[in-house]
Amino acid sequence: MSGPELGLAISVFLACAVEAVEALTIVLAVGVTRSWSSALSGVAAAAVTLAVIVAALGPALTALPIGVLRLVVGGLLLIFGLQWLRKAVLRWAGLKALHDETEAFAAETASARAAGRRSDGFDGYSFTIAFKGVLLEGLEVAFIVLTFGANQHRVGLAAAAAGVAIALVTFVGAAARAPLARVPENAMKYAVGVMLTSFGTFWGAEGAGASWPGGDAALLALIPAVALASAGMVAWLRRLPARTAVGAT
Repeated sequence: MSGPELGLAISVFLACAVEAVEALTIVLAVGVTRSWSSALSGVAAAAVTLAVIVAALGPALTALPIGVLRLVVGGLLLIFGLQWLRKAVLRWAGLKALHDETEAFAAETASARAAGRRSDGFDGYSFTIAFKGVLLEGLEVAFIVLTFGANQHRVGLAAAAAGVAIALVTFVGAAARAPLARVPENAMKYAVGVMLTSFGTFWGAEGAGASWPGGDAALLALIPAVALASAGMVAWLRRLPARTAVGAT
């Protein structure tokens, strides 16, 4: 497995694991509180929808000329990567609250209980919330799988990494029957943000006609550079006066 392929697998695995943890919290909340069968039906429907999206967009991406493909993929990865990196930087700088799965589970559970009486048969609330949660959390991962996989012509590898992450989170969540509050989500989001931003910059520049010194080996310098730049941003934001920092949110 080459360096870019390893980076692909790690990035997709971490991104999918984070989104799977958040989706698991939503499904657990409505399943425990209202209806497991309806919640799982929502999960299945969302999975089918995501599969259709991947099946429809995958061939379209791979049909693009390599230069255009790299430019498109690089742009998309930069959009996703900078979003993840921004949130992680703000959280570590103390400008954004850390995501707490226990609090999220409590909020979802309270909403489920306040949604009205649970029906004995099909529960529309459980289905809708589970479907929406899994679909929204899964869409970003689906695009990451498609863009990474299409550019490297390794959609199968990206899908396998995503599948392993989902299976692992599902197994642990089913065994615990509780939200996975101890998963270091912010650290994982930071790592994913660094990887996506680095690969997005690399492939976007190549798609625009630039040539990197050393070819793929340039990633060995680009990834640490992005990590150091974001760490410097965290340190700078932490030194800002409290009044300025609150306004930056």
